[in-house]
Amino acid sequence: MSAVLDDMDSRPGSTTSLMRTVIGLYLREAGGWMPTKSLVSLMEALGTSGTVARTALGRLRKKGVLLQEMRGDAAGFTLTGGAAAMLARGDRRIFTPRSMAPADPWCLVSFSIPETEREKRHQLRRRLHWIGCGTVAAGLWICPDSLRDEVKEILDDLQLRGMATIFVAREPLVEGTLQEAAAKWWELDAVAALHRDFLKQHQQASELADGAVPVADARSFATYVRSIDSWRIIPYLDPGLPATFLPDDWPGAAAAELFGRIRQAYSGPSADFVQRVLREGES
Repeated sequence: MSAVLDDMDSRPGSTTSLMRTVIGLYLREAGGWMPTKSLVSLMEALGTSGTVARTALGRLRKKGVLLQEMRGDAAGFTLTGGAAAMLARGDRRIFTPRSMAPADPWCLVSFSIPETEREKRHQLRRRLHWIGCGTVAAGLWICPDSLRDEVKEILDDLQLRGMATIFVAREPLVEGTLQEAAAKWWELDAVAALHRDFLKQHQQASELADGAVPVADARSFATYVRSIDSWRIIPYLDPGLPATFLPDDWPGAAAAELFGRIRQAYSGPSADFVQRVLREGES
C-alpha cells in the first residue's frame, strides 16, 4: 500500500494536524524545502511550543511525509514523493469543493473479498468512506462518478482491482424519496454537523475581515491556518450531493461560502507572514 495516505485521523487543531496543514500550504511554495527553524517559528505562531513542534516533525518523518535534508549549514525538511501526491489530492478537495448536478452520473463499486483478506476489506471500506462514498449494502458502495478515478486508485493500491466491479449509472431508482435513500447511504447528520461547527467556529474571522483588511501578522496566519485545518476533512466526507438528495436546511453551501470569504481575506496576508518568517530564518 501507499506509504502516505490522506490524513483523516489527526484531529483538527492538534499539533500533528496543524503541522500537516502548514506543510501543505507553504512548504511547496517555499521551493519544496523549509528550514526546521522556520517551521518551528510558524508553529509557535499557532501557540505550539518549539519542543512539541519538533516532536511533530519527527513523527511526520517516521510516517513518510517528510525527509530531513541539510542545505548548507541549515537543517530542514522536504516532502517525500508520496506526500507530494497526497497534498495534490488535498488541494483538489480543499479548494474546489464538489457539487454534483442532478443529471451527473454515479459510480457504483461492487466487491466480494474473502475472509483471508479481511484486513484489506477493512481498509477498502475505510478509505471509500473517507473519500465520500456511501454504503448501499456491505459490498455495494456509491459515489459521484467524478470520484471514479480515486476509487480505482484505492482498489489498485490495495491490490483488490480483480475483486471489484465498477458500474456507471444514472439516477438511482429507490422506494421512497431520494432524500430518505441518501440518509441511509451516507452519514449526512455527521457531515452537516461538521459544516455547522465550521460556521460557528469561523464566522468571526469573516466578520473581522469585513471590517478591516487583515495585516500580514501572526494573527492573520493563525486565523487562516486554523480555518484550513478545520475545513480540510469536510470536502472529503461531503460527497457534494445534488439538492434533491439533501435536507432542505443543508448547511454545506453556507459553510463553503464562508470558507471562500476567509480564504480571499486571509490567504495573502498569511503567505506574506510566512515569507517574512523565512527571511528572518535566513538572517
